[in-house]
Amino acid sequence: MVIDSRLKAVYEGTSASDAEQRLLTEQLAASMAPDEVHDVLDGACTLIYMFMTWLRKAYEDNERDPIEHVVPDLVATMRMMPRSVRPEVIPTMAGMVVAAGTGLSPNLWRKQYGDWTQEEMNPLEATAFLLAEHINRITGDREFATRMISRALASVQPE
Repeated sequence: MVIDSRLKAVYEGTSASDAEQRLLTEQLAASMAPDEVHDVLDGACTLIYMFMTWLRKAYEDNERDPIEHVVPDLVATMRMMPRSVRPEVIPTMAGMVVAAGTGLSPNLWRKQYGDWTQEEMNPLEATAFLLAEHINRITGDREFATRMISRALASVQPE
């Protein structure tokens, strides 16, 4: 939902200020138990994996390398976002996207390097946002990525 609301704000040319968005995010995180925060983090990694799986299939269907077309665009865009994405975390995000693009879960990939840090939270969200926007751009449909995730969630059978 966060990704969807950010995409809509960008497409419509409206958005809350960074300070307002940060305050809302902090309030949400403060209202959660530690295991719930971990679940949200896992959810963000799952979104990144699903987006990269879709992108990999789409690019491979056109005989193109998804890593070659997604990662440079992602890195270049993150470099233009120095207030939200510190330069030193860009390689981590790029590595995670490459791992996801080759079929490795971002959660499993990250376990090799320890826990996520506070400094990586905004870049993680930005990565999911940028991948969703990339999907929307190549499909020509501003809601494609959101619909794709909604359909996937709707198809999950309850345990």
